[in-house]
Amino acid sequence: MTIIIQEDSFSISKMILELSEKDNVGAVVSFSGYVREFSKEKQLKYMELEHYPGMTEKALESIVQKAKSHWGIEQTTIIHRVGKLLPKDIIVGVIVSSRHRSNAFKACEFIIDFLKTDAPFWKKEISDKGEVWVSERQEDIIKKTNWNKLD
Repeated sequence: MTIIIQEDSFSISKMILELSEKDNVGAVVSFSGYVREFSKEKQLKYMELEHYPGMTEKALESIVQKAKSHWGIEQTTIIHRVGKLLPKDIIVGVIVSSRHRSNAFKACEFIIDFLKTDAPFWKKEISDKGEVWVSERQEDIIKKTNWNKLD
């Protein structure tokens, strides 16, 4: 398991290649998240992301462990950016390898759904209409709740 929190941009394709070269890989599934240009009818100028060092990594490790317990995945890489991000910048990457594609798909979706609700990141959007801290979206809470039915 690799978890990286950084300000710099990254290459998701390089990370996919690294996981695909490991043993026992039958599938590699990835998710790439980008900063949207618009948020609730506002034109975004930029976004500022903060995190709680140490706590954020532990939360992400816990999410990956839950995914492993359900789907037996081989390797996982999560990379998340913090700092000032512009529209269209890559913000997050989740890459999962597994012996079987179904496990990799499910685990990747599980990880990103829980990352959105359980990882201590704080986002502030600066737009043409001012500044606002982004709160949890109801849609993300529902997705997480649906996964909780696995236990």
